[in-house]
Amino acid sequence: MRRTPYFVTGTDTEIGKTFIAAALLELARERGLRCAALKPVAAGCAVVDGDLVNDDALQLIAASGTDLDYMTVNPIALEPAIAPHIAAAQAGIEINADDLSRHCLDALAYEIDFAIVEGAGGWLVPLNATETLADVCLGIGARPILTVAMKLGCLNHALLTAYAIAAAGGELAGWVANCPTPEMPVFEENVATLKRRLPAPCLGVVPYLGSDATYRQAMPHLDIDALLR
Repeated sequence: MRRTPYFVTGTDTEIGKTFIAAALLELARERGLRCAALKPVAAGCAVVDGDLVNDDALQLIAASGTDLDYMTVNPIALEPAIAPHIAAAQAGIEINADDLSRHCLDALAYEIDFAIVEGAGGWLVPLNATETLADVCLGIGARPILTVAMKLGCLNHALLTAYAIAAAGGELAGWVANCPTPEMPVFEENVATLKRRLPAPCLGVVPYLGSDATYRQAMPHLDIDALLR
């Protein structure tokens, strides 16, 4: 693995992590970079030809142009769209952060220029009784990218997440303001507050693009220069 991977997390679930991750990957590919993407744990999968498949993982595969097979990209696929540790317990599966970290490092152990590992939900989503997805991020030495859902409460959610990342010994690489809804009161003031207070560069402000928007529509609103230095 040539470069330090990035770990896309968020201030909540269903806020556009995959939307942003896929756009960042496509931007990297436009620069001629060899990309790879992983979704180690996915809850909310559909049965396709007898196998559990997650739409987010499929989007990451398409955006990255990776040659990795589906099971390598998404080793833990869980059917119900609930907290991963609960879905895993219901399925009789034990998720272990060390095992997932080794899987990710093995999957990315070839020459690539830009790699994204996408989490599930937020920074501290549990994997089991004691571990969270944060342990996977730290275990592979990835730098987090925070997707901030621009809605009421986002300041607290974003600052708490940044604080938790720093407290765990992580280094926030950047953040993206993403708008999952059409309007937010005092939007510009909220973005300005986050730019002042978050300890990392803003990689872009993505406006509300509609419920059926594709990640390519987000690309003009993002800048990956800070991730390539």
